[in-house]
Amino acid sequence: MTALLLAAVLAQSAADAPLDFTAEAKLLFRVVACQGNTPLPAHLDEKVVARHCKELEKRIEKYRATWVKEAQPFIQALKPQGLPGTVVYPFGGGDLISALTTYPEATDYTTMSLEHAGDPRRIHKVTKKQLEASLALIRQTSAGLLVANDSKTENLMKGQRGELPGQLSFFLIALAVHGYEPVSLRYVKVNPDGTLRALSQQDLDTLAQKDAKLLHKAWVSPDFSEAFDNLELVFVKKGEDPATAKKVHHHFAANLNDDNFGKDTAMQAYLNGKGKIVAMTKAASYLLWRDVFSTIRDYLLEHMVFMVSDSTGVPPRFATAKGFTQTAYGKFNESFLGASPEHNEAFRKLWKDAKPLGFRYGYLDKGLSKHMLVTQKN
Repeated sequence: MTALLLAAVLAQSAADAPLDFTAEAKLLFRVVACQGNTPLPAHLDEKVVARHCKELEKRIEKYRATWVKEAQPFIQALKPQGLPGTVVYPFGGGDLISALTTYPEATDYTTMSLEHAGDPRRIHKVTKKQLEASLALIRQTSAGLLVANDSKTENLMKGQRGELPGQLSFFLIALAVHGYEPVSLRYVKVNPDGTLRALSQQDLDTLAQKDAKLLHKAWVSPDFSEAFDNLELVFVKKGEDPATAKKVHHHFAANLNDDNFGKDTAMQAYLNGKGKIVAMTKAASYLLWRDVFSTIRDYLLEHMVFMVSDSTGVPPRFATAKGFTQTAYGKFNESFLGASPEHNEAFRKLWKDAKPLGFRYGYLDKGLSKHMLVTQKN
């Protein structure tokens, strides 16, 4: 092989190699989630980061004390033995934090939502003014998860623009809350057969000028490349060995209605490849009640064996027909948002003799009552 040919082969191999964004993940973990020991580069103002961390750490401690401490043992006590270690969380924008609370024993987490993961590279060029504004935005937009235990739509949309990647920042804060640290970060695409391939330099060069696709007409258009739609974040408990104790989180930007997800055979193949799963959803705008989200609902009913949700979970008519038992906790009288009278009535009956619930799980009902639903395969 000639030297020129060898150089060409090596260059092509490098262009096809998976891009590694672990350094960016660890720097963002330090700056946004206020954890880790990555040194701050000179362009990142230490005082700005310190002020952010002082405020964020107060919220994190309150979340641990008022939600994790109460919700996690309550939910754990409801689980049968031998559940799958794979979690699928549709409509789970930014909400790895609740997935880790609900299923701390799992090792494989998939979230899907209209929000794109975000470009982590901007942290290298952010100015002091941009950093201060961006961190303030992260505190504002993460407040729903840390304070009210759900993400407001307008907050999720705000995270689609700016100097710090909103979704990734939320995920890193989730790791901080639960005592984890990032091990690696890659961005991925779904192959037609449902397998994943990591973003390469060639992919990035091809997609660099293509902004991430707007997935809903009422949403805010992302201001970064579609190369950064989906991520794979590997993490461990602090100090543990990634070779034996790693967990992995995949987030996919996806419109889960039948016109989109229903025709996305690659994404369906990816989910089918997970086998049996546990599921969750909350604050999901009652989309699983609607016929136009039947594909993702049918997927859940075919593959899940256990699901924790608020009233935006699967209505009794669909769950019972597929051999599930549903147990209600708290109080529910009417959906927080306008939704099907039929399903509202079925849930009112289900909650008639519900057991008490001491914490909020997603939406309140229209009367501001806390409630939660467990859907379990018979």
